[in-house]
Amino acid sequence: MTTEPRPTAALLDEVLAPPSSVAARALEAAAVVSSPALLAHSRRSAALAVDLGRREGLQFDHELLFVAAALHDVGLAAPFDSHAEPFERAGAEVARVFASGAGWSAERAQRLVDVIVRHMWPAVSADLDVEGHLLERATSLDVSGVGGDDWPVELLGALVGRLPRDGFGVEFGGLVSAQAHRKPGSEAARTIRAGMRVRIAANPLDRL
Repeated sequence: MTTEPRPTAALLDEVLAPPSSVAARALEAAAVVSSPALLAHSRRSAALAVDLGRREGLQFDHELLFVAAALHDVGLAAPFDSHAEPFERAGAEVARVFASGAGWSAERAQRLVDVIVRHMWPAVSADLDVEGHLLERATSLDVSGVGGDDWPVELLGALVGRLPRDGFGVEFGGLVSAQAHRKPGSEAARTIRAGMRVRIAANPLDRL
């Protein structure tokens, strides 16, 4: 007996859905301060990360991963944009406050901080941090088009159709460039020096 593959629309519904009430509230919190383009990026990143983890057979904390994806860029929002701290660190500390308010332990809240900070690393080993690994890979695809062959093209097309990119690349590139200018020692500055804006402009997801 063979198992029929799940329809793409049903799979997309599943990976986009918050796995808990806390995850749903994290998405609501992100929506308060994020632009529509940044919020859609967070939602696409969550779906990509969850789908990748499942297909690669990785054991991951779905709620932790989803909350991290929902809140990973809140440090770019004006109310939380630190003058000194890298945006991922500033956003991670906002996420820590959210997690504490949601009743998470200090250890679990620290894991959330770790995942958000590490998503800006050039790479994250799954052995070190499986949720950080999945979020880094998902955001790298959505921002710069890196690693697109790791996902089925049908899923990518359906995801972009459900959550259009609508100028995300231009907006995000401008925000990260501003971070790089103000914080030259940050990971944002490293990515800009490494050609992020060129990769953003060439992202194949914008042509799906």
